[in-house]
Amino acid sequence: MPSSTRIGNQHLTVDVSSLGAEMQALATSDGRSWLWTGDAAFWTGRSPILFPIVGKAPDDKIAIDGTIYPMAQHGFARRSEFALAASTATMCRYELVASPATRAVYPFDFQLAVTHAIEGRALTVTAEVTNRDQRAMPFGLGFHSAFAWPLPGAAGHDHVVTLDNKGEPPLVRLQGGIINPAPLPSPFEAGRLVLDHAMFDEDAMIFPQGAGEGLTYGTEGGPTMQFRFENLPNLALWTKPGAPFLCIEPWHGTAAEAGRSSELSKRPSTTTLAPGAVARFAFTVEILQ
Repeated sequence: MPSSTRIGNQHLTVDVSSLGAEMQALATSDGRSWLWTGDAAFWTGRSPILFPIVGKAPDDKIAIDGTIYPMAQHGFARRSEFALAASTATMCRYELVASPATRAVYPFDFQLAVTHAIEGRALTVTAEVTNRDQRAMPFGLGFHSAFAWPLPGAAGHDHVVTLDNKGEPPLVRLQGGIINPAPLPSPFEAGRLVLDHAMFDEDAMIFPQGAGEGLTYGTEGGPTMQFRFENLPNLALWTKPGAPFLCIEPWHGTAAEAGRSSELSKRPSTTTLAPGAVARFAFTVEILQ
């Protein structure tokens, strides 16, 4: 059975499961809950870590140096048991290392370490990937956190995503879980997007480029969350129509593109890590109100 670790300070409390190193709860000291509850009626995920792919592969198969391997959507890390490597009152670090089960679908010696750390009213989630193999290692890495929509105490109010860079990044859509790379007009206007459930009738909204290194999600004069991204150039927003959550998903890597190579190394925004090298990805969320 998975175990869990609770970290916290006078402002925040965070619960993290050993299964997938997945955050299970994010609450402020006033009792407000900010993370989705994982209600199976809509979606059992809460904040999965996506590795070694983000999104779907055609027929759930990838190629590595010409050899075909099965690979479920978003990879295997979210279904893997991590080991607790370190913890303090305000930090926990979970690690996943290569095993016979992972090598059967991803033939590399790796370590994936996921750290949750609280400082003030902010939580930083960091993923560090180490290539312990003797050859270059391609992978995608993404975060898939689902936050309350509506936010606590904000039912009936418009919820807005505002990009720090005020950009209007082009939108792409999924077809059968695979990206149609043809860009569509941006739903952002001067970096501002007023959310509507109808926007997700065609699945996730994906922004492969131009969304920048930070955004806010919240209501005018009400509860607001501020996000900062490190080494995460791609962004997706997703919910199931009518579900009371919004996934804010910063990625380094996306689903496969229609008509393109099945090679993992050729997927959009794939990281290829040299032997012995470490790659770091992180997001910080601060609760402002």
